[in-house]
Amino acid sequence: MRTSVIFGGLILLGVGACDQLGGGADIAMDADDIAGIVTGPNGPEAGAWVIAETDDLPTKFIRTVITDDEGRYLIPDLPDANFQVWARAYGNSDSAKTTATPGSNVDLEQVVAPSAAAAAEIYPALYWMTLLEIPLADEFPGTGEEGNGINPNIETQGEWLHWISTNGCGSCHAWGGQAMREIPSELGEFENSQAAWTQRIQAGQASASMVNRIPSMGVTRAIGEYSSWTDRIAAGELPFETPPRPQGVERNLVVTQWDWAEPTTYLHDTISSDRRDPTVNAYGKLYGSPEWSTDDIPILDPISHEVTYTTVPQGEPGMHTSRDDTIFGPSPYWGMEPIWDSYTDPHNPMMDHLGRVWFTSRSTTGANPDFCRAGSDHPSAQSFPRDRSGRDLSLYDPRTDEWDVLPTCFGTHHISFAEDDNNTMWFSGGASEMGWFNLAHYEETGDYEAAQGWTSFVLDTNGNGVRDADPVGFNDPVDPARDKMIDVGNYSVAWSPADGSIWGSVMTFPSAFVRIIPGDNPPETAIGQIYEMPYFDENTEVKAHSIRGSDIDRNGVNWAGVQSGHIASFDVRKCTGPLNGPEATGRHCPEGWAFYEIPGPQFKNIQDVPGSGETSYYTWVDQHNTLGIGNDVPIVIGNASESLLALVDEEILTLRVPYPLGFFAKGVDGRIDDPDGGWKGRGLWTTFGSRTPFHMETGKGTRPKVYNFQMRDTPLDH
Repeated sequence: MRTSVIFGGLILLGVGACDQLGGGADIAMDADDIAGIVTGPNGPEAGAWVIAETDDLPTKFIRTVITDDEGRYLIPDLPDANFQVWARAYGNSDSAKTTATPGSNVDLEQVVAPSAAAAAEIYPALYWMTLLEIPLADEFPGTGEEGNGINPNIETQGEWLHWISTNGCGSCHAWGGQAMREIPSELGEFENSQAAWTQRIQAGQASASMVNRIPSMGVTRAIGEYSSWTDRIAAGELPFETPPRPQGVERNLVVTQWDWAEPTTYLHDTISSDRRDPTVNAYGKLYGSPEWSTDDIPILDPISHEVTYTTVPQGEPGMHTSRDDTIFGPSPYWGMEPIWDSYTDPHNPMMDHLGRVWFTSRSTTGANPDFCRAGSDHPSAQSFPRDRSGRDLSLYDPRTDEWDVLPTCFGTHHISFAEDDNNTMWFSGGASEMGWFNLAHYEETGDYEAAQGWTSFVLDTNGNGVRDADPVGFNDPVDPARDKMIDVGNYSVAWSPADGSIWGSVMTFPSAFVRIIPGDNPPETAIGQIYEMPYFDENTEVKAHSIRGSDIDRNGVNWAGVQSGHIASFDVRKCTGPLNGPEATGRHCPEGWAFYEIPGPQFKNIQDVPGSGETSYYTWVDQHNTLGIGNDVPIVIGNASESLLALVDEEILTLRVPYPLGFFAKGVDGRIDDPDGGWKGRGLWTTFGSRTPFHMETGKGTRPKVYNFQMRDTPLDH
């Protein structure tokens, strides 16, 4: 039979067999597997996780599987090490940990949790955070600090949810886990929980960001609701729903984890391959982006389990470092120590066809060079001059271990490669523009100035089918005789394989998709379109809202997890009216939208509102079946449910990470190591993306993790 060969613990396909009997059940296994059966008071435990963890390798290694209907499990293809093996399942206490080596049969026994409170300790954050009470719909618009405490600028309940979820507090860390639902004693002693929360949002190196964010909701009401939440939990309030155990094909999941980076740093994204051809860099190293925490890029070799580093170079002297950010108060974990120190703020990595890694990162103090500005002969500057930008572009070549730093006139945040002869990179991150970089031209000439371009967003509001040279400005009303500039910043970016247009997400409430149709000379010919979520449409049944990161499938359909607890799709082909003209300003195609409700509880006191409390950071579409469950499968990051959510045939699969509690990601990537290797030759990759790895179950000292998700054909495949 064909079985597996291990190179350092990464699951590869090979030949050879060694079948043994598992404890109490016939479980075919290899010499590098651990197998057995999990039982409880009533017999076999179906849908239980079995975890194998070791510190014997160069970095911590964890592999997790799920039991089948008969309580049987098989952890495949483990490296040679001593493992701690135990079972975790909702409703039960964790089993005792057993030391085992590959080739062992290990039966595990669980007991029922001694109390409902003990059982709930391992529930995902979603089940605790939805105990937060949300202001009722009739309390909006807010009446301010002298009234109901809600910011008067917040006009609807949906917008309040927008600010507490992934477009607000939840953009940096989960807030339903134990570290957030309890007030740590290290924070200090306080008269009441309102005072504790007031201090909490001023603690640590992100204090300025938190202090600036809370007024968006209204300080009095936000602090009041958060403190009531922690008070009620401290008094014994428990989640009102119980999470289901994995069912059906969810039990085929294998999750492997490696530690990388340092406990004081955090990651935003990781990259493993070229999105356009996921066989690039097969079995190769992974590269992380540590954003505002450090300039040191972690590199994981999943074969040897070794972690190395390379450092993003500064482009010019005088750049600001995160180490100098204001800290208003001591962190309960780190005191007044500034644990982050980054000049370059490396954000989103993408790999090209040669295995080189491109980053959006800072390389200047922000002031643009002359070729970007008014008076330049650069075609884009003549159309839309730019004086400043945020992040720029940098390139790391693993073959030479060398960096190139490339200042851009436009802001950069995320990257999407086009499938064209120029290997064009498109970018989000501009304040009111979209930029691109012609890689082929740069490789041929070395001229990074000529290789880049950018355009403002201009709607064809006069409907003549072309972009005119004299659009009305950002703040001007629509003139049916002229085109119109719109001031939007797209957070995500995705090149469409269907027609070559470029799409992105706009996070302002209720959120929208924006589209650029480049034309032959984008600075002069690019036409913009915008499609707002139909939250304010009186005929829509689902008041869905709040996109963050989005992606596109091979048919040109856009996908996003949205903060109302839905997976949203938008298909421009379903629009029945004109896509351009004076009415095509955002609310002209509600029929293009469709919504799928994400599993899990809704907030406690708004059960009549469709959706759930899920906070979805980013969405990635598996265009090339890298997970093995189909082409064009939307993969939504469910940070509240501590899972990836896969939409397959209108059914949402929950692919959960049960240990350590606190899984939180901001991006997904897929790679095919062996196209003929079945499930072992493919998988998804992501990294722990919260700014607070010390909030995880394992506490202070926990390092960020790389996660590999693979889907077997059955729970016992090996």
